[in-house]
Amino acid sequence: MSYFQPEFTARSAAVRVRFAPGVRREVAAELDRLGLTRALVLSTPPQSDSAMAIAEDLGSRAAGVFSRAAMHTPVAVTEEAMAHVAEIGADCVVAVGGGSTIGLGKAIAYRTDLPQIVVPTTYAGSEATPILGQTENGVKTTLSDAKVQPEVILYDAELVATLPLAMTVTSALNAIAHAAEALYAQDRNPLSTALAVEGMRAFASALPRVLEAPDDLAARGETLYGAWLCGTVLGQVGMALHHKLCHTLGGSFDLPHAETHAIVLPHAIAYNAAAVPDLLAPVARIFGGTEPGAALHAFATRAGAPLALRDLGLSEADLDRAADLAVTKPYWNPAPVNRDGIRALLDAAWGGRAPGT
Repeated sequence: MSYFQPEFTARSAAVRVRFAPGVRREVAAELDRLGLTRALVLSTPPQSDSAMAIAEDLGSRAAGVFSRAAMHTPVAVTEEAMAHVAEIGADCVVAVGGGSTIGLGKAIAYRTDLPQIVVPTTYAGSEATPILGQTENGVKTTLSDAKVQPEVILYDAELVATLPLAMTVTSALNAIAHAAEALYAQDRNPLSTALAVEGMRAFASALPRVLEAPDDLAARGETLYGAWLCGTVLGQVGMALHHKLCHTLGGSFDLPHAETHAIVLPHAIAYNAAAVPDLLAPVARIFGGTEPGAALHAFATRAGAPLALRDLGLSEADLDRAADLAVTKPYWNPAPVNRDGIRALLDAAWGGRAPGT
């Protein structure tokens, strides 16, 4: 099937990407290749042991460890990390973790232009994009800048082999969301569409195998491959309603990032499918069924994903405010973004109902 378009613009970043079990032990070699000698290793508190292990491997090349990265990249945490960067004279950052840690590394790079080496431990895909989301005073905003794009990504299937299954599922659906929205992006191109379809196919193929055998390195490697493709797509095209809703719910109500994406995705895709059924047809084809939103909801249900925003702590009383915020400065979207429609979408996602029921 061809994804040719008569007119399009495509872009890609110069990023070095390596896939291999155990490749996390090659960080020192990557530093040497870039001529770097004073790395600040970043992580969240739960992953501080992984950060320390990387620092030990680096030896004298590790200038320090900062293990206070937090969800949604709070500006206050970034400022704390920036003080540490200045104190130790770091000439690069090594981010070990998921979206929270990678976001902190990007925030540092945005302010300093320091090179970044990323060792992902989830499927969020942020490492493959020049996009940074930051939260300040309860509001999450995003920006895109070449300085934010990491220079090196090391995908190690061994690191995700112990990722808890619940986090595996929500992180995978977070990645799938990038690809699904890319299919109807205003600035989509044949390459972004091909990457999106292949990324979703990789997850549809590998995630069920991971759930059956979590330590299957071949299956884990294929999920990382899917994450890279979906993340690369996110860096090429603009996102729409789904990401606006998730940024609103995460930034204003402090809901967990991946779980929110997992729950909202089928509903946002169903909302837009009425406007662009042909563009979203690959979603139904890949995940099974005739309606893309329903197909994603069924896939998420089979995988044991969370299905209801209420289970994340969002109260029913918050839905009106969430709808109001979501229609304020909306992202471009193929279907009209109206308050009543968004309120109904959020109600279905809050209650855990399948799209259209």
